[in-house]
Amino acid sequence: MKRDTNARQEWIWGRFTHSVSKMGSAISKRIALAGNLAVFSLSTIFWLVAKGPRRETLTPAFYNIGVLSLPVVMLTGVFIGMVLAVQSYPQFKVIGMETRIGAAINLSLVKELGPVLAATMLAGRVGSAIAAELGTMRVTEQIDALSSMGVNPVHYLVVPRFLACLILIPGLTLFADLLGVIGGAFFSINLLGVDWSYYWEYSRHVVSMFDIFAGMFKSIFFGAAISLICCHQGFRCGAGAEGVGKAATSSFVLSFVSILFLDLLLAVALDQIHQLLLGGATASVV
Repeated sequence: MKRDTNARQEWIWGRFTHSVSKMGSAISKRIALAGNLAVFSLSTIFWLVAKGPRRETLTPAFYNIGVLSLPVVMLTGVFIGMVLAVQSYPQFKVIGMETRIGAAINLSLVKELGPVLAATMLAGRVGSAIAAELGTMRVTEQIDALSSMGVNPVHYLVVPRFLACLILIPGLTLFADLLGVIGGAFFSINLLGVDWSYYWEYSRHVVSMFDIFAGMFKSIFFGAAISLICCHQGFRCGAGAEGVGKAATSSFVLSFVSILFLDLLLAVALDQIHQLLLGGATASVV
Protein backbone atom coordinates (compact mmCIF):
# COMPACT_ATOMS: atom_id res chain seq x y z
CA MET A 1 0.00 0.00 0.00
CA LYS A 2 2.78 2.41 0.90
CA ARG A 3 4.60 1.53 -2.32
CA ASP A 4 1.48 2.38 -4.37
CA THR A 5 1.13 5.69 -2.53
CA ASN A 6 4.77 6.59 -3.22
CA ALA A 7 4.39 5.64 -6.89
CA ARG A 8 1.31 7.81 -7.21
CA GLN A 9 3.06 10.75 -5.57
CA GLU A 10 6.01 10.35 -7.92
CA TRP A 11 3.66 10.24 -10.91
CA ILE A 12 1.86 13.40 -9.78
CA TRP A 13 5.18 15.15 -9.18
CA GLY A 14 6.43 14.07 -12.59
CA ARG A 15 3.32 15.41 -14.31
CA PHE A 16 3.62 18.68 -12.38
CA THR A 17 7.29 19.20 -13.28
CA HIS A 18 6.55 18.31 -16.91
CA SER A 19 3.73 20.89 -17.07
CA VAL A 20 5.91 23.55 -15.47
CA SER A 21 8.71 22.74 -17.91
CA LYS A 22 6.37 23.06 -20.91
CA MET A 23 4.98 26.34 -19.59
CA GLY A 24 8.48 27.72 -19.02
CA SER A 25 9.53 26.64 -22.50
CA ALA A 26 6.51 28.35 -24.06
CA ILE A 27 7.15 31.57 -22.12
CA SER A 28 10.83 31.58 -23.05
CA LYS A 29 9.92 31.11 -26.73
CA ARG A 30 7.52 34.07 -26.58
CA ILE A 31 10.16 36.24 -24.91
CA ALA A 32 12.73 35.22 -27.51
CA LEU A 33 10.23 35.99 -30.29
CA ALA A 34 9.53 39.44 -28.84
CA GLY A 35 13.25 40.17 -28.55
CA ASN A 36 13.89 38.96 -32.08
CA LEU A 37 11.07 41.15 -33.39
CA ALA A 38 12.47 44.16 -31.50
CA VAL A 39 15.93 43.66 -33.04
CA PHE A 40 14.35 43.18 -36.47
CA SER A 41 12.34 46.40 -36.06
CA LEU A 42 15.41 48.39 -35.00
CA SER A 43 17.32 47.02 -37.98
CA THR A 44 14.51 48.11 -40.32
CA ILE A 45 14.42 51.62 -38.87
CA PHE A 46 18.22 51.85 -39.06
CA TRP A 47 18.31 50.98 -42.78
CA LEU A 48 15.37 53.30 -43.46
CA VAL A 49 17.15 56.25 -41.85
CA ALA A 50 20.69 55.42 -42.93
CA LYS A 51 20.14 54.54 -46.57
CA GLY A 52 16.48 54.84 -47.47
CA PRO A 53 14.55 52.55 -49.82
CA ARG A 54 15.45 51.78 -53.42
CA ARG A 55 13.13 53.40 -55.93
CA GLU A 56 12.78 50.24 -58.01
CA THR A 57 11.55 48.33 -54.94
CA LEU A 58 9.45 51.14 -53.46
CA THR A 59 7.15 51.71 -56.46
CA PRO A 60 5.87 48.10 -56.69
CA ALA A 61 5.35 48.06 -52.91
CA PHE A 62 3.26 51.23 -53.10
CA TYR A 63 1.19 49.76 -55.91
CA ASN A 64 0.61 46.38 -54.27
CA ILE A 65 -0.11 47.74 -50.82
CA GLY A 66 -1.96 50.94 -51.69
CA VAL A 67 -3.66 50.75 -55.08
CA LEU A 68 -4.65 47.08 -54.98
CA SER A 69 -5.98 47.39 -51.41
CA LEU A 70 -8.20 50.36 -52.20
CA PRO A 71 -11.26 48.49 -53.61
CA VAL A 72 -11.59 46.04 -50.72
CA VAL A 73 -11.08 48.78 -48.11
CA MET A 74 -13.69 51.02 -49.74
CA LEU A 75 -16.16 48.16 -50.05
CA THR A 76 -15.64 47.30 -46.39
CA GLY A 77 -16.27 50.91 -45.41
CA VAL A 78 -19.56 51.08 -47.33
CA PHE A 79 -20.99 47.95 -45.75
CA ILE A 80 -19.82 48.86 -42.26
CA GLY A 81 -21.61 52.20 -42.52
CA MET A 82 -24.80 50.46 -43.64
CA VAL A 83 -24.57 47.82 -40.92
CA LEU A 84 -24.12 50.52 -38.27
CA ALA A 85 -27.25 52.24 -39.57
CA VAL A 86 -29.27 49.03 -39.46
CA GLN A 87 -28.14 48.12 -35.95
CA SER A 88 -28.35 51.61 -34.44
CA TYR A 89 -31.67 52.83 -35.82
CA PRO A 90 -34.04 50.68 -33.68
CA GLN A 91 -32.35 51.71 -30.43
CA PHE A 92 -32.39 55.41 -31.36
CA LYS A 93 -36.02 55.20 -32.49
CA VAL A 94 -37.14 53.73 -29.17
CA ILE A 95 -35.97 56.83 -27.32
CA GLY A 96 -37.16 59.21 -30.07
CA MET A 97 -33.67 60.31 -31.17
CA GLU A 98 -33.42 58.70 -34.61
CA THR A 99 -32.30 62.02 -36.10
CA ARG A 100 -29.07 61.72 -34.11
CA ILE A 101 -28.13 58.40 -35.66
CA GLY A 102 -25.72 60.12 -38.05
CA ALA A 103 -23.59 61.41 -35.18
CA ALA A 104 -23.23 57.92 -33.69
CA ILE A 105 -22.45 56.28 -37.03
CA ASN A 106 -19.89 58.83 -38.18
CA LEU A 107 -18.16 59.15 -34.81
CA SER A 108 -17.82 55.36 -34.53
CA LEU A 109 -16.43 55.19 -38.06
CA VAL A 110 -13.77 57.88 -37.91
CA LYS A 111 -12.51 57.09 -34.39
CA GLU A 112 -12.59 53.30 -34.20
CA LEU A 113 -14.15 51.15 -36.90
CA GLY A 114 -12.58 52.87 -39.91
CA PRO A 115 -8.94 52.60 -38.75
CA VAL A 116 -9.33 49.14 -37.19
CA LEU A 117 -11.16 47.57 -40.13
CA ALA A 118 -8.87 49.16 -42.71
CA ALA A 119 -5.87 47.82 -40.80
CA THR A 120 -7.50 44.39 -40.48
CA MET A 121 -8.17 44.22 -44.21
CA LEU A 122 -4.59 45.32 -44.85
CA ALA A 123 -3.30 42.60 -42.54
CA GLY A 124 -5.42 39.99 -44.29
CA ARG A 125 -4.80 41.03 -47.88
CA VAL A 126 -1.29 42.47 -47.73
CA GLY A 127 0.24 41.10 -44.52
CA SER A 128 -0.36 37.46 -45.28
CA ALA A 129 0.91 37.95 -48.84
CA ILE A 130 4.09 39.60 -47.54
CA ALA A 131 4.72 36.78 -45.07
CA ALA A 132 4.08 34.12 -47.74
CA GLU A 133 6.28 35.89 -50.31
CA LEU A 134 9.21 36.41 -47.95
CA GLY A 135 8.70 32.94 -46.49
CA THR A 136 8.95 31.41 -49.95
CA MET A 137 12.12 33.41 -50.56
CA ARG A 138 13.54 32.09 -47.29
CA VAL A 139 12.64 28.48 -48.12
CA THR A 140 14.09 28.72 -51.64
CA GLU A 141 17.23 30.43 -50.23
CA GLN A 142 16.72 33.63 -52.24
CA ILE A 143 17.28 35.70 -49.09
CA ASP A 144 20.58 33.89 -48.51
CA ALA A 145 21.49 34.59 -52.14
CA LEU A 146 20.94 38.32 -51.59
CA SER A 147 23.24 38.23 -48.56
CA SER A 148 25.92 36.37 -50.54
CA MET A 149 25.80 39.10 -53.22
CA GLY A 150 26.41 41.80 -50.61
CA VAL A 151 22.81 43.07 -50.50
CA ASN A 152 21.26 43.50 -47.08
CA PRO A 153 17.92 41.61 -47.15
CA VAL A 154 16.28 43.90 -44.60
CA HIS A 155 17.12 47.01 -46.63
CA TYR A 156 16.14 45.46 -49.95
CA LEU A 157 12.98 43.59 -48.93
CA VAL A 158 11.63 45.00 -45.67
CA VAL A 159 12.23 48.75 -45.85
CA PRO A 160 10.06 49.35 -48.97
CA ARG A 161 7.16 47.35 -47.54
CA PHE A 162 7.47 49.03 -44.15
CA LEU A 163 7.50 52.51 -45.68
CA ALA A 164 4.59 51.72 -48.00
CA CYS A 165 2.42 50.48 -45.12
CA LEU A 166 3.42 53.44 -42.95
CA ILE A 167 2.57 56.05 -45.58
CA LEU A 168 -0.42 54.53 -47.36
CA ILE A 169 -2.57 53.16 -44.52
CA PRO A 170 -3.75 56.66 -43.41
CA GLY A 171 -5.02 57.23 -46.96
CA LEU A 172 -6.74 53.84 -46.99
CA THR A 173 -8.30 54.66 -43.63
CA LEU A 174 -9.57 57.98 -44.99
CA PHE A 175 -11.21 56.24 -47.94
CA ALA A 176 -12.79 53.67 -45.60
CA ASP A 177 -14.15 56.50 -43.42
CA LEU A 178 -15.48 58.41 -46.41
CA LEU A 179 -17.25 55.44 -47.95
CA GLY A 180 -18.57 54.39 -44.54
CA VAL A 181 -20.05 57.85 -43.99
CA ILE A 182 -21.63 57.79 -47.45
CA GLY A 183 -22.99 54.26 -46.97
CA GLY A 184 -24.47 55.05 -43.56
CA ALA A 185 -26.02 58.28 -44.81
CA PHE A 186 -27.51 56.63 -47.90
CA PHE A 187 -29.11 53.84 -45.89
CA SER A 188 -30.34 56.09 -43.08
CA ILE A 189 -31.79 58.84 -45.28
CA ASN A 190 -33.17 56.85 -48.22
CA LEU A 191 -34.20 53.57 -46.60
CA LEU A 192 -34.82 54.43 -42.95
CA GLY A 193 -36.41 57.83 -43.60
CA VAL A 194 -34.15 59.94 -41.38
CA ASP A 195 -34.30 63.65 -42.17
CA TRP A 196 -31.12 64.52 -44.05
CA SER A 197 -30.71 68.02 -42.57
CA TYR A 198 -30.79 66.74 -38.97
CA TYR A 199 -28.58 63.80 -39.94
CA TRP A 200 -25.74 66.01 -41.16
CA GLU A 201 -26.32 68.80 -38.62
CA TYR A 202 -25.87 66.53 -35.59
CA SER A 203 -22.92 64.82 -37.26
CA ARG A 204 -21.24 68.18 -37.80
CA HIS A 205 -21.64 69.11 -34.13
CA VAL A 206 -20.45 65.76 -32.72
CA VAL A 207 -17.60 64.74 -35.04
CA SER A 208 -14.60 67.05 -34.70
CA MET A 209 -11.34 67.34 -36.57
CA PHE A 210 -9.59 65.81 -33.57
CA ASP A 211 -11.68 62.65 -33.98
CA ILE A 212 -10.62 62.36 -37.62
CA PHE A 213 -7.01 63.03 -36.69
CA ALA A 214 -7.16 60.40 -33.92
CA GLY A 215 -8.27 57.72 -36.38
CA MET A 216 -5.57 58.66 -38.90
CA PHE A 217 -2.93 58.77 -36.17
CA LYS A 218 -3.85 55.29 -34.96
CA SER A 219 -3.59 53.90 -38.47
CA ILE A 220 0.09 54.86 -38.70
CA PHE A 221 0.93 52.61 -35.76
CA PHE A 222 -1.28 49.85 -37.18
CA GLY A 223 0.56 49.98 -40.51
CA ALA A 224 3.97 49.87 -38.85
CA ALA A 225 2.97 46.89 -36.69
CA ILE A 226 1.49 44.97 -39.64
CA SER A 227 4.54 45.43 -41.87
CA LEU A 228 7.11 44.59 -39.20
CA ILE A 229 5.26 41.53 -37.89
CA CYS A 230 4.53 40.09 -41.33
CA CYS A 231 8.05 40.68 -42.65
CA HIS A 232 9.51 39.16 -39.50
CA GLN A 233 7.31 36.08 -39.81
CA GLY A 234 8.38 35.68 -43.41
CA PHE A 235 12.08 35.96 -42.53
CA ARG A 236 11.82 33.32 -39.79
CA CYS A 237 9.68 30.97 -41.88
CA GLY A 238 10.09 27.23 -41.32
CA ALA A 239 11.05 24.74 -43.97
CA GLY A 240 8.71 23.62 -46.72
CA ALA A 241 5.20 24.57 -47.79
CA GLU A 242 3.93 23.95 -44.25
CA GLY A 243 6.32 26.57 -42.89
CA VAL A 244 5.12 29.12 -45.44
CA GLY A 245 1.49 28.44 -44.54
CA LYS A 246 2.20 28.77 -40.83
CA ALA A 247 4.07 32.04 -41.41
CA ALA A 248 1.13 33.51 -43.35
CA THR A 249 -1.38 32.40 -40.71
CA SER A 250 0.63 33.53 -37.70
CA SER A 251 1.38 36.89 -39.36
CA PHE A 252 -2.33 37.69 -39.63
CA VAL A 253 -3.13 36.48 -36.10
CA LEU A 254 -0.29 38.43 -34.52
CA SER A 255 -1.09 41.51 -36.61
CA PHE A 256 -4.75 41.42 -35.58
CA VAL A 257 -3.90 41.04 -31.89
CA SER A 258 -1.38 43.88 -32.12
CA ILE A 259 -4.00 46.08 -33.83
CA LEU A 260 -6.45 45.56 -30.98
CA PHE A 261 -3.76 46.09 -28.33
CA LEU A 262 -2.45 49.26 -29.95
CA ASP A 263 -6.00 50.52 -30.45
CA LEU A 264 -6.64 50.22 -26.72
CA LEU A 265 -3.42 51.99 -25.74
CA LEU A 266 -3.82 54.76 -28.30
CA ALA A 267 -7.50 55.27 -27.48
CA VAL A 268 -6.66 55.85 -23.81
CA ALA A 269 -3.74 58.17 -24.65
CA LEU A 270 -5.67 60.20 -27.24
CA ASP A 271 -8.66 60.52 -24.94
CA GLN A 272 -6.41 61.96 -22.23
CA ILE A 273 -4.90 64.41 -24.73
CA HIS A 274 -8.37 65.43 -25.91
CA GLN A 275 -9.47 66.07 -22.33
CA LEU A 276 -6.40 68.22 -21.73
CA LEU A 277 -7.06 70.22 -24.89
CA LEU A 278 -10.69 70.74 -23.96
CA GLY A 279 -9.66 71.80 -20.46
CA GLY A 280 -7.13 74.26 -21.88
CA ALA A 281 -9.68 75.67 -24.32
CA THR A 282 -12.26 76.09 -21.55
CA ALA A 283 -9.74 77.83 -19.29
CA SER A 284 -8.73 80.26 -22.06
CA VAL A 285 -12.38 81.13 -22.74
CA VAL A 286 -13.03 81.77 -19.06
